[in-house]
Amino acid sequence: MKIKIITVITVLAFLANLQVMAQKTLARATKGKFLLGVAVNPQQVDGAKPIETELIAKEFSAIVPENCMKPQPIHPEENKYVWVDADKLVAFGEKNKQVVTGHCLIWHSQIGKWFFVDADGKDVAPEVLKERMHQHILTVVGRYKGRIKGWDVVNEAFEDNGKYRNSKFFQILGKDFIKYAFQFAHEADPDAELYYNDYNVENPAKCDAIVGLVKELKASGCRIDAVGSQAHWHMKSPTVEATETSFKKLKDAGVHILITELDISILPSPYDGANIAANFKYSKEMDPYREGIPDSIQQKWNKRMVDMFGLFLKYNDVVDRVTMWGLTDNTTWLNNFPIRGRMDSPVLFDRNNKRKPVVDEMIRMAKKCKVKK
Repeated sequence: MKIKIITVITVLAFLANLQVMAQKTLARATKGKFLLGVAVNPQQVDGAKPIETELIAKEFSAIVPENCMKPQPIHPEENKYVWVDADKLVAFGEKNKQVVTGHCLIWHSQIGKWFFVDADGKDVAPEVLKERMHQHILTVVGRYKGRIKGWDVVNEAFEDNGKYRNSKFFQILGKDFIKYAFQFAHEADPDAELYYNDYNVENPAKCDAIVGLVKELKASGCRIDAVGSQAHWHMKSPTVEATETSFKKLKDAGVHILITELDISILPSPYDGANIAANFKYSKEMDPYREGIPDSIQQKWNKRMVDMFGLFLKYNDVVDRVTMWGLTDNTTWLNNFPIRGRMDSPVLFDRNNKRKPVVDEMIRMAKKCKVKK
């Protein structure tokens, strides 16, 4: 009983503090410039973690599902859809007057093998795959028509060298699978914004390939509103200069920019990227801050976040949303990627659900910045 009383007191004290914090949030400071979003999971939406639930409701103006709308979770079998988590997430966003984005419709990963094979386990004919895409997109987008602002229509279709990823979609349908996906999404909800989403967009070859895709889609009459840069970044890469160059290229191509999955790993990295198939062996050298982050390292991370945030503000005429990929350092996927068992600290809230001091600096920057839209 004593433990329960202490827990209740702790939660009540935290909620009282939230009332003060709500008067000075990054979402409020960036209002009119861009949306401030966060990726959420079902436990946070259900209220199983009440402190996290309240943080999401009070601190952010937009939410996106971390996993529950990806092809495998929402459409595990050909004639089976699982709506419960996605429905709750959309309702949560509406209740809290937050913008909801759908993530993601077509992706080579986290998708059932059934999508690509026939009854004999062989690759389906192009027309079969095209129709499965059609039905999947019409069903998912159609269910939330008018309730979701925009969709990550296609995710990660390019390699870093600018070549098309040799996914099953590409093998069976060629590059036109992207065009079909955008056509079907627009058919399902003509008012929804449509996005292409990828990581390492700052890589010149990949960025040029994405710009080429944007031009091709526009030339074919497809709607594409923005390109999402996942922004799974590291302490040294990409540079601010490389990131700004990618912004200029995308702006010149006539699309807006979304920072869709922002986190900045404070740990050493064996590589640059966000390919979830990557896996490296654990070592203490790659997990050096188990006993605490040295102040000198934390200050470098703070500067990195502030420098990138300043770039978002500079381009707030075309940057429409900045979304953190995970609420706290406890919940970040980077604790296990690309090395299982590590403890990373890549987002704006720490392991005690407290806002990091750098956020105050970001708020000051946002308040000083003029709206350019």
